[in-house]
Amino acid sequence: MAGSRPLTAAPRGVRFAVLCAAVVVAHILVLAWVRYVIDASSLLRPMPAPMYSRLLQPDAPAPMPVPQAKPDTRVTRPARPSVTSITSKASPAPPVALASDAGTTPADKPASQPTPEPALQPASAASAAADPVNAPDAATVATAPTTAGSQVNTTGPTNPETWPTDTQLTYNVTGYFRGPLNGTAHVQWQRDGTKYQVRVDVKVQPIFTYTFTSQGDIEPAGLSPRAYEEVRPGGKARGVKFTADSVVRDNGSSEPRPPGVQDTASQFIELSHRFQMGQEPLQVPGVVSVHLARPGGVDLWTYDIVAREVLTIYAGPTDTFHLKPRPLANPRGNIYPEMWFAPSLLYLPVRIKLNMGEDVYLDLVVEKIEQAR
Repeated sequence: MAGSRPLTAAPRGVRFAVLCAAVVVAHILVLAWVRYVIDASSLLRPMPAPMYSRLLQPDAPAPMPVPQAKPDTRVTRPARPSVTSITSKASPAPPVALASDAGTTPADKPASQPTPEPALQPASAASAAADPVNAPDAATVATAPTTAGSQVNTTGPTNPETWPTDTQLTYNVTGYFRGPLNGTAHVQWQRDGTKYQVRVDVKVQPIFTYTFTSQGDIEPAGLSPRAYEEVRPGGKARGVKFTADSVVRDNGSSEPRPPGVQDTASQFIELSHRFQMGQEPLQVPGVVSVHLARPGGVDLWTYDIVAREVLTIYAGPTDTFHLKPRPLANPRGNIYPEMWFAPSLLYLPVRIKLNMGEDVYLDLVVEKIEQAR
């Protein structure tokens, strides 16, 4: 009996070792599976959060042919740098009337005013009365030119450096859905070489949160999304993967990838850059079209440039262009975004209004624009 104990002890030790090994292997497999599920459920690889060190102040619009071609001092006011100071001085009063076709005051050269590209002209105070956040009275904005704005003046659209440095727009959110709504929102742009990320967060506490994220490449033609994900109330994420020639949805179905296609998040920065580089004329009246891919499919969105308006934001009264979408023939949702782009703030969208049905909307007005470095 004494000699048989080692024979019975050894199998127990072996069984224990095998059991431990099996547990370890099982844990490894479970962790690998969890990682696979996480990777499969999210198409994104988030970039590290940047540190913002400066507040973006208004600058003159990047292209400056109008001030050079026209002796009118009104056109040079954005560089002084107040966009609506044109309404506060007595000497440039005639040019103020020239900013609006209706009710023009006779001026020295009224016929030559439409010649410059409208996107390069300063604010039209006459259009301010059409919007509740417009600034009717004149104010002088203390500003300083920014590095990002000067970069775009000297480099071409094929250079990634023409795109802004890491930038975050913070918005105050108001709206209505069975009662008044209040919240905050952010549009965050990040660039790492030729890679980009755009993240849009809209939070109306404690009711709901929306998150839209786009990642991809910066190419000569513009932003080229590779992955898009949106998280709506309820926490369920839906995404779209972009290949060289296809847009692939969550369910595996796909459709051809249109040239220049964007997504819900990337469109804000892409349109800003197109306007800034002169790839799309920003003028009233005008039309801008862009294909947008979402989990439901790809649609061609057409925005009418309907007005020039002066909005009061953190930087003071600011000249903007108001874009309004045309209804889709076969809408996949009920969100229609109106956008206001500010030429003096890198053509970024300083106001976004999300219309979600009759008397249901969210109105995002920028509180500050921060940049890294």
